[in-house]
Amino acid sequence: MPLSALVAAVLLLLAASGRALAASQELPLFREAPAFRNGPGCASAPTIHIAMTLDAAYLRGSLAGVLSVLRHASCPESIAFHFLATRPRRFRPAVATSFPSLAFDVYRFDPDLVRGRISSSVRRALDQPLNYARIYLADILPSSVRRVIYFDSDLVVVDDVARLWATDLGPDHVLAAPEYCHANFTSYFTDRFWSDPVFPGALASRRRRPCYFNTGVMVMDLDRWRSGGYTRKLESWMEIQKREARIYELGSLPPFLLVFAGEVKGVDHRWNQHGLGGDNVEGLCRDLHPGPVSLLHWSGKGKPWLRLDAGRPCPLDALWAPYDLLRRDDRDNLFADV
Repeated sequence: MPLSALVAAVLLLLAASGRALAASQELPLFREAPAFRNGPGCASAPTIHIAMTLDAAYLRGSLAGVLSVLRHASCPESIAFHFLATRPRRFRPAVATSFPSLAFDVYRFDPDLVRGRISSSVRRALDQPLNYARIYLADILPSSVRRVIYFDSDLVVVDDVARLWATDLGPDHVLAAPEYCHANFTSYFTDRFWSDPVFPGALASRRRRPCYFNTGVMVMDLDRWRSGGYTRKLESWMEIQKREARIYELGSLPPFLLVFAGEVKGVDHRWNQHGLGGDNVEGLCRDLHPGPVSLLHWSGKGKPWLRLDAGRPCPLDALWAPYDLLRRDDRDNLFADV
């Protein structure tokens, strides 16, 4: 084959592979959500700050979460969203298209902040740098944002988020979340942790018995976080895990437990009906916990949009479906079944 023909063939292959790569990186198309407006009683409503992450795998879930918040808010125009993404310019148009009047910003999360601190866990999704972005909210968000609600991207809110925002953190709590003291707290750490002469002592001086809490729903006082240097406290446990001893198996959760368990301001369990995605291995269907529900959270391996697309949904996935903004020609009437 002549050299010129060989070069042409190589260039053609490169162009084809480039188009394929570009196609694989294209985001799906999403519909525009209805516009939600403040009522006459919202003139004095506080601005509610909500933080979430954006990535290709969970974008559909993030947008559904935003829609659910706005749909049930008494003062939706008084809510400001703060999104963290490794590539902000890639995801900003998707948010702006679905929510043209939404008050939001997208901040860059630098994966290098955590690359040297992440160790493998029980599920690959838990090892992604963006899963650790919640640790850096106080550092990335403007100092004018003094308090924030952090939401995972696999949940929907079915109550007025103002009720969660009104959580009283008291004079010195940094973080509020539903706690689950019936859970086996020791199981979140390895035998190596519990057998160490020093590590368990970090939990000994807490004001209450340390309990498990899920970090997918948190009310955070960012002023207290900043002044207390909590980012560094969490990083130090990540560094011990990475360089000194394997003390846990579950992604970004254990460092939060090590720093905050026993110091969390409790929130009603209705604000995190978690575990609807099953466990971290099989993702089997689960039922709701007993009691009222303000927030449904598909933590675990199974995500509702994936199970719905595969034609194998769990019964509770039907509660997520009305908030799905993925563009389909045959489904334009949002909330027809709500």
